[in-house]
Amino acid sequence: MKMNRLGRTDMMVSELCLGTMTYGTQTDEVDAHAQIDMALDAGINFLDTAEMYPVNPVRAETMGRSEEYIGNWNAKTGRRGDYILATKHSGEGSVARDGAPISSATITATIEASLKRLRTDYIDLYQFHWPNRGSYMFRKNWTYDPTTSPQSRADVIANMEDCLGALQREVDRGTIRAFGLSNESAWGTAQWLRLSDAGKGPRVASIQNEYSFLCRLYDTDLAELSHYEDVGLLSFSPLAAGYLTGKYQNGAVPEGSRKSLNAEMGGRQSDRVLGAVAAYLQIAADHGLDPVHMALAWCKTRPFMASAIFGATNVNQLAHLLQGVDLELSDAVLADIDAAHRANPMPY
Repeated sequence: MKMNRLGRTDMMVSELCLGTMTYGTQTDEVDAHAQIDMALDAGINFLDTAEMYPVNPVRAETMGRSEEYIGNWNAKTGRRGDYILATKHSGEGSVARDGAPISSATITATIEASLKRLRTDYIDLYQFHWPNRGSYMFRKNWTYDPTTSPQSRADVIANMEDCLGALQREVDRGTIRAFGLSNESAWGTAQWLRLSDAGKGPRVASIQNEYSFLCRLYDTDLAELSHYEDVGLLSFSPLAAGYLTGKYQNGAVPEGSRKSLNAEMGGRQSDRVLGAVAAYLQIAADHGLDPVHMALAWCKTRPFMASAIFGATNVNQLAHLLQGVDLELSDAVLADIDAAHRANPMPY
């Protein structure tokens, strides 16, 4: 499997990453461990988790369980050194720490708690799950208004400096190797980079934002930033929360699926989404491709992509996903995808 450099670090990550956000709700521990084994055997060397996982739903009483499953696998196999491990610090308003914002007051204890659950003494990529000042991600782009933030520019910058100082202390003591963002904007990322260039702390290595056929907010300003600043995208939901598998077409809601647990799909449900999905399913059918394999293969063609993070509810889904890891899309397929995007822009 192709490897990409993670930012300007010395770490190389596989172009596909195993996401673990269902570990502990939809995915039990036996299946989770089988998935990790299967992914590593297939050449994937990158796992992503978060302190707030599992989701569907997010609950205080299950927070951290996904990390625990990974930690138990680490202890059982002794293979912690065989892969790159990424996790996240929850932002303001989360179920963690009574919703406290990320700051130097929270970072060390949060890292220590993740290390304990993960049963490791270091985290390769430590990410902030979303910015304290708020974000236009999670379908908030339709009504986004940055002027409603209670924080001034000075407040935002001061908090960034505070966080970078704490992160640098963690790098110095060896608990984290690199720093990444998630659900972040071009302006926000540029500020983190500017402060890092000024010596305030570690440089941003990656941005984990949603990206798929149905969600292409990254294609303009952030794409340019990725190119010039060597900050690659870690795309989450490359299958659009399962929509691009086709399993929700014609009103279907398979038992145990995300839609069966969250009818609005976290705000992704809309009058246009199934029509947009149908356009991509038709492209796959016209070219004799599996739509899941086509969606992941397309993500890998994007010039700013460091790794596409996919999840599987069970090991059988993972086996199916891995059957398409070597797929390369023809120019004709890519042209059809571009046309479908123009006809169906941002359906949710």
